[in-house]
Amino acid sequence: MKIEQIYTGCLAQGAYFIQSENEAVVIDPLREVQPYLDRAEKEGVKIKYVFETHFHADFVSGHIDLANATGASIVFGPNAKTNFTAHVATDGEEFKVGKLRFKVLHTPGHTMESTCFLLMDEHGKEVALFTGDTLFIGDVGRPDLAQKSDVTQDDLAGLLFDSLRNKVMTLPNDVLVYPAHGAGSACGKNMSKETFDTLGHQKEVNYALRANMTKTEFIKEVTDGLLPPPAYFPQNVMMNKEGYESISNVMKRSNQGLSPDAFEAAANETGALLLDTRDPQVLQKHLFRIRLILESMVDSLHG
Repeated sequence: MKIEQIYTGCLAQGAYFIQSENEAVVIDPLREVQPYLDRAEKEGVKIKYVFETHFHADFVSGHIDLANATGASIVFGPNAKTNFTAHVATDGEEFKVGKLRFKVLHTPGHTMESTCFLLMDEHGKEVALFTGDTLFIGDVGRPDLAQKSDVTQDDLAGLLFDSLRNKVMTLPNDVLVYPAHGAGSACGKNMSKETFDTLGHQKEVNYALRANMTKTEFIKEVTDGLLPPPAYFPQNVMMNKEGYESISNVMKRSNQGLSPDAFEAAANETGALLLDTRDPQVLQKHLFRIRLILESMVDSLHG
């Protein structure tokens, strides 16, 4: 058994590559899927499943591209509805990967389809819990990103309280908690810079897991101080639910040189910003040459 956390600092996001024998599973992949394909090729394993803990709001997942590239099945938890082929699991359903088993724990609260995946070894021992945005290190998922007309922020917070108490906190203290995000993510408000921990330690230090906490206290503390979510969150959720164009096609279409006139037209239409990423010393030489040319032009006009 091998568990690899693939952490992307600029997104404060953790994806996971777990393998056993000649099979592997990827959890919450980023849209650029080549790193997962490279790992599978290097290790000589086949990616069997792509587990999605929920419909992500802060990034576009690579679940569709990865499934298309490998033949893997995309797995969501209960309540998920997609416009592409995916397996919507039932609570308690298990998936075999090599000698390992993953058990679906439906944990609504952050979103209605939020699900944790419990990893058990070949002996049935509960080893790790991949919690998505249900449980972070030092925090829990914000309950204000998936509201419907009949489900309020407080309703979702109440569901999250029940999910944590009935599905997560009942697990052994030595179970490792692997969340989808760390400090810097907008999906929580008090996340630690640490990217994993034991459940037992989180019970001691995570404010939302206090043993003597009432549901009313939980709702108040979890919803207090939430900042408005970024404006792009709903669009990302829609793309993760309805599907998207392959990233390879997007890159191929976008990686085209533009003439000055074409760039100016595109910039005026889209509000694009030009970034010169050349080495500062190289850029300085170009600017010096431009200055000489301009000075020569001015001298010739005055001459």
